[in-house]
Amino acid sequence: MTHPAVTDREPVASVNDAELIERFQAGYAELKQQIHNVIVGQEDVIDHVLCCMLAGGHCLVQGVPGLAKTLLVHSIADALNMTFNRIQFTPDLMPSDITGTDIIQEDIETHQRQYRFIQGPIFSNVVLADEINRTPPKTQAALLQAMQEHKVTVSGKTYPLDAPFFILATQNPIEQEGTYPLPEAALDRFMFMVFIKYPSAAEEHQIVKQTTTGKQISITRVLEREEFLQFQAIVQSAPVSDAVIDYCVRLARASRPGDPLSPKTVNEYLKWGAGPRAGQYMTLGAKAMALIKGRVTPSFDDVKQVSGLVLRHRIIPNFNAEAEGIGVEQIIASIVEHTALPK
Repeated sequence: MTHPAVTDREPVASVNDAELIERFQAGYAELKQQIHNVIVGQEDVIDHVLCCMLAGGHCLVQGVPGLAKTLLVHSIADALNMTFNRIQFTPDLMPSDITGTDIIQEDIETHQRQYRFIQGPIFSNVVLADEINRTPPKTQAALLQAMQEHKVTVSGKTYPLDAPFFILATQNPIEQEGTYPLPEAALDRFMFMVFIKYPSAAEEHQIVKQTTTGKQISITRVLEREEFLQFQAIVQSAPVSDAVIDYCVRLARASRPGDPLSPKTVNEYLKWGAGPRAGQYMTLGAKAMALIKGRVTPSFDDVKQVSGLVLRHRIIPNFNAEAEGIGVEQIIASIVEHTALPK
C-alpha cells in the first residue's frame, strides 16, 4: 500500500540540511502570519490543515456555514503562490464537471476535426470540494483517482496533475436531508478530518469589526511552489524511530473490534476499525507536527496530537454506541488512554 504523497520523483531536500530545516520553520511561521491577516483565531484548524498539506495528504473539514472554510483555503493558496479552484458540489454535478471533457474542435488551417481535452477544475494545486456529501457517489468517485494517484483519466487517456496537489473537502453537519454520505473507501483517502468550531466571543467581535469596514486585506506571497515541494520532501525524509511507528500501528490496531490490543469500549461500541492507512497517516502527520514545532523527529505526544484527526472518520460506531450516546471522540480517547507506549 502506498501513500498519496509518495511519488516517483526523487527527494529534493534532506532533513540533514540544517539551513533548509531553519527555512522550513521560518517559512511556516511566515505562512501562518499571512493567514492570520484574514483569518481570526482558529489556531488549531490552521495548524492541522497546514500539517496535512506538508505531509502530502488531503483534508476533510466539517463545520457549519460561515466559519471561513473557503477563505482559509484560498488564503493558503495565495500565500503559497498556488493555483486554486473551488467546486460547489450539487446533486446535478457530473464527473466531467470536475475532471474535464473532450470537445470536437476544427483546425483553422487543415479544417480537420479533432478532439481536444478541456481541463476541469481538478487541475489545480489547491482544490476546495465544497459540501462534497451533496453530490451522488458517481461524482464523488471522480475525485478518488486524483487523490490517490495524482492523475485523471478521461476517455481512456491519463493526464497528470501538477504537484503539489491538495484537496480540502467540506461537509455540513446540519441539513442532512438529500445528502450522500461518503463511502468508507473514499473517507479513507483523506488524511485528516478537522472540525471547525464557533469562534470565541472576542474572536467573533474581531471578525465583525474586521469585515465591516470596507477595507480589503491582501495576502503577501511568502513561499513559492517549488519551496513548498521541498518542505514536503523534508517531511517525507524526516527520521522516525521504530518505537513511534510501533505506537502508530498499535493505535490503529486498537481501533479494530476483536483485536487483542482493542479496549472494551472498542469491542462494545465499534462496528469497524481503522485500516493500515491510519498508521501511515499518523506517522506522516507526527513527522510534520514535530517539524512545525522545531524538532526533526516525532515523539509519542506528536502521534497523540494527530491520532484523533486520523481516526475519527475511519472508525464506525455500531447501534449500541448510538443508543447509549457514545460518540466517536469518546471512543478515540479510550483507545489512546488504553494503548500502552512501546518500551
